[in-house]
Order: sequence, then C-alpha cells, then structure tokens
Amino acid sequence: MDRILYTAGGGASQTMAQQSVVNNNLANVSTPGFRSELMALRAVPVEGDARLPTRVASMMSTPGADFTPGTISTTGRSLDVALQGDDTWLALQSPDGGEAYTRRGDLQVDATGLLTSLGNPVLSDNGQAIVVPLGGDVTIAPDGSISVLEPGQNPDAVAPLARLKMVVPGNDNLVRGEDGLFRRVPAQGEDVAAPLPADDTRRLVPGALEGSNVTPTDAMISMIDSARRYDMHMKVIESADENEQRANSLLSLTS
Repeated sequence: MDRILYTAGGGASQTMAQQSVVNNNLANVSTPGFRSELMALRAVPVEGDARLPTRVASMMSTPGADFTPGTISTTGRSLDVALQGDDTWLALQSPDGGEAYTRRGDLQVDATGLLTSLGNPVLSDNGQAIVVPLGGDVTIAPDGSISVLEPGQNPDAVAPLARLKMVVPGNDNLVRGEDGLFRRVPAQGEDVAAPLPADDTRRLVPGALEGSNVTPTDAMISMIDSARRYDMHMKVIESADENEQRANSLLSLTS
C-alpha cells in the first residue's frame, strides 16, 4: 500500500487533535479569566528503512497558553474580583493539596463557609484556606483584604478576615493542568514546585471580572480551517485507495 496513506492518515489524526484544542478554546469563550491554549502544526520527516525524501508527517503540539489579558467588566457582585496586570495570579489549593494559580475571579462561598474558585479553596496570604462566616456581608478591597459584617451586627462592626494571596510566578514558568489550573514548573533540584510568597504590591478590581481572552471569530475561523484540512487529508486517502483499486484491476487483466 502506498505510504501516502500513512502520511495523510497521520495528518488527519493531528488535525483532529488540533480541532479538539480549538473546541476547548471556543467552549471557554465565556469563562472568566480563561487563557486560550496555543497550538502549532509542523512537518517532520518520516523515519524508516524505506523512507522517501518527499514524504513528511504532520505533528501537532501545544507549546503553552496565550497570556494576553481579557477585558475587565463591572459586575457589582461583592465576591467578583479582576486581577490587575497580566502577570498577577490568585493562589488556590489544588485537589492534590499543592498550590495552583488561576485568573478566574468569580469567587463562591460553599455550604461550610469556605471561599472557593471553581470548587478549589482560595488561599490567604499566610497560605491557609479562607473561611467566611455564613450569611456574612463580604467586602474585598483593592489590595485583596477581605472584611466581613456578620449577620445581625451594626454596620460599623465590620471586621477584617483575611487577605487574598496574589503571586507573580512568571507566565513563562506556568503550565496548565488537566483541571484547568496553572502550576509553576519545579526549579532545578525540586521535585514539586514550592509555594510562592504573596506579593503585597499586587492589586485587583473589586466587583469586576476579567473575561476570557478567546476571540470567538478567530476560534471559528480556526475551526473551519482545521475542518477543511481534515477533508483534504481524507481526499488524499480516497485518491490513493482509488489508485490501488485501479492498479489491482490492471494486474488482474494481465494475469
């Protein structure tokens, strides 16, 4: 069978992988603080004893995320925060017990009073999970300080509770996990990246959210482009199959 089948089949497979990345980006076009995933296709030589210089294979890779900041919009919700600066991140406790980072600022308080982001506990500047009195009126200041007015208290009885942990890990040092959270790449000699210290100079915008940096139009164009590329690979496979069938017919006539 012509080796072009393997070449075109490999290209179709990599195009499907690219399509899944595009679909994920498009599905998160409305997710607060989402960072789109980058992708790249490149040609690599086909290896093997019978390789030909005209045969190349396609390889899709995801070199990282696009850290371009999204648009900040005012919501007026007391638990919504938008981080200022594209290198500022909010520290969370990841499901494995370590420290992870997010730009998603639509914070929630669960049934136990735990302050969370997408179900993960939000950390204070001392590295502890933040617990809010149930029913309390929460206020978040631009420096990340959280104040609470407990139910039934006078308005002047607002008490400080904690301060959100904002860090600057360096965008080049971050990788996205399967849970959507970013983690710092361990430094040389580290098995697991150590938690970062809080940066007290960082600021946020209370009552606002940063939107996704995915542009729907660009994502749709990428989706159409990858769909057409997949069709081209399928046509190459069909043409190769037709050629094989014609060759078999000719051989059967001469035998």
